[in-house]
Amino acid sequence: MLSQTLRFRGATAADLPAIVAMLANDPLGAQRERLEDPLPPSYLSAFEAIARDPNNELVVAEGGDGQVVGVLQLTCTPYITHQGGWRATIEGVRVHESWRSAGVGRRLFEWAIARARERGCHLVQLTTDKQRPDALRFYEQLGFVATHEGMKLKLSAPAA
Repeated sequence: MLSQTLRFRGATAADLPAIVAMLANDPLGAQRERLEDPLPPSYLSAFEAIARDPNNELVVAEGGDGQVVGVLQLTCTPYITHQGGWRATIEGVRVHESWRSAGVGRRLFEWAIARARERGCHLVQLTTDKQRPDALRFYEQLGFVATHEGMKLKLSAPAA
């Protein structure tokens, strides 16, 4: 049973190849990730920055055999709005292709929402690419509501 074989824990640097493989394993991720051996150093730098930040958690779901089968990043941010309330942002959600439709994503979100409550957040938010209609339907099934229109501005990489 899934509940007996799934465990959540903080990611380690050793998990990075599995995490990047999941991030790269879809049409959008394949365009922006670099799944190489060894991984580009930028992934370790980002991991180290996340690990140092007490308001960020990179969490993996681990199957009974120790395989990393899911990942998400939870970021808790204080805001002046909502009377100085905190909100949680869930990003970088992926489930290993062999574990999809097995409840891993739902369990990851249940964990993340419970963790946001523990941290005193009044709101959990996320974005999803409009090219991922299945993800949008999944988030709606979890109770997320598209109340805002999100926008992004891509910035060029800083000069080396």
